[in-house]
Amino acid sequence: MRQINKIIIHCSATREGENYTVDTIRSWHVDGRGWSDIGYHFYIDLYGEIHKGRDIAKIGAHVKGMNRNSIGICYCGGVEADGKTPKDTRYDCQKEALTAVIRTLKAMYPEAVVHGHRDFSSKACPCFDATEEYKNL
Repeated sequence: MRQINKIIIHCSATREGENYTVDTIRSWHVDGRGWSDIGYHFYIDLYGEIHKGRDIAKIGAHVKGMNRNSIGICYCGGVEADGKTPKDTRYDCQKEALTAVIRTLKAMYPEAVVHGHRDFSSKACPCFDATEEYKNL
């Protein structure tokens, strides 16, 4: 069993208001990048539906150098309608779904700390301060 010490939040870097399915994201990773599966363990679509991605027993492909001991969660959105400007585009239903997934994972891995992808790279992802927002979960 993997030793999980991080839960890392991502955005799909897609335009606000545009829904992308977990299968679309998976095809970007598998067909576009040649990975074995979607890089995230969970994906939350525009409507707050939680989708299973890569099995949590398997190492993800979501943050270079941090995948071995982390679980990746991605929400649909993260960019303004212009397709370029980072923005926290989460709807309330997505925020509720993120909180639910994180609470479940924290029950399974109580020592895990929630981070945003941006904590480990120069990217804006997930376009909000996940560490601060979820520090009390």
